[in-house]
Amino acid sequence: MYCGGQGYYVYYLAKALRNLGHEVHVMAGPPYPLAPDGVKLHKLEGLNLYETKALSSLKDPLRMLNPLDFYEVAAKHAGMFPEIFTFSMRAYLKLRELAPTLKFDVVHDNQTLGYGLLMMKSLGVPVVATIHHPIPIDMQADLAQARRFSSKFKRIIFYSFSIMQGVVSKRMDRVITVSKSSANDVMRIFHVPQSKVRIVHNGIDIDIFKKVDHIEKEPNRVIVVANTEDRKKGIIYLLKAIQLLKDDTDVKLTIVDRIGEHTKYAPRLVRELGLEDRVTFTGRLSTEELVKRYSAAEVAVTASLYEGFGLPCAEAMSCGTPVIATKAGALPEVVGNGSAGVLVPPEDPVALAVAIRQLLSDKPLRQRLGQAGRKRIEESFSWEDAAKRTLEIYKEVV
Repeated sequence: MYCGGQGYYVYYLAKALRNLGHEVHVMAGPPYPLAPDGVKLHKLEGLNLYETKALSSLKDPLRMLNPLDFYEVAAKHAGMFPEIFTFSMRAYLKLRELAPTLKFDVVHDNQTLGYGLLMMKSLGVPVVATIHHPIPIDMQADLAQARRFSSKFKRIIFYSFSIMQGVVSKRMDRVITVSKSSANDVMRIFHVPQSKVRIVHNGIDIDIFKKVDHIEKEPNRVIVVANTEDRKKGIIYLLKAIQLLKDDTDVKLTIVDRIGEHTKYAPRLVRELGLEDRVTFTGRLSTEELVKRYSAAEVAVTASLYEGFGLPCAEAMSCGTPVIATKAGALPEVVGNGSAGVLVPPEDPVALAVAIRQLLSDKPLRQRLGQAGRKRIEESFSWEDAAKRTLEIYKEVV
């Protein structure tokens, strides 16, 4: 349940569908998301090796007698990411167990795209999948920034599940994408027929993501919300922009991301660029605290090389914080092609630095863009509208 995470998307879509009067069940593996009131959460077991490391499985050695658990441990030790496949199989087994008593009209997959989904189709239930963006884009970004051959090889092994996702995506009854940009990429990379692709933008909870009036703006404070281990988030270019500014602008950067052993890339860059006194890592925040951070910042930046939608950018806009975003993926769709924010080329720290300097020095511009951003979110991105459009897709397949 963090900004931009899978649990976040599932929570708000499930809540909106339930509010429209539908019975909604959620199947999820660890770490388990929250379930909205009235939504049944089925907690599927899983080793959660991506979060807890493979050695955690040894606490219960008997679990290795289970074929899925054994495969998950073995594949993780080989450098792969097996959880997508194993989760999809566990979800299929759970669905088969529930089938005699619960007659589901449709199954909606949130970018698992594991082989278990094809087995679900054998139960006679139509399967719809949301693809936020094709995962090969992540692999390309990682490979482009990897410094050694060994690092590149490890990333190729890690992303080997993308082959499975390409096979499964073409066989879904419908594929929902969250932007026009993502739709084009899904058709181009996964070769999903255009006749199966539908576009439903994400929503923003504007009652939660709004400016906190008693929070004062911190002068020259810039905020970025991102998984900085994900190379396509472009944190290296934002940090280089901060380095370019540090001699003539008292800019301070807040990075909202988890801290500790799971986050090494951005802290290393901060040290290499000599920015320890300019950059603060918050760790993961509650939604309430995140809204306060958005409200306190003078500028929010999304420096991504690609975004299938860009929830942090939209959230900052909803909080009335002026945004700088790259012309990458769906970000121009979110920002209104520049009408509600500043757009710069991706992978360009100089352009980022110029835009940050401009906004920090121009309060009327910040106020105008902040107001325009809030208005755009109110008018174009609601979860109720997303749920209604999703229901129309369900009706097509049912």
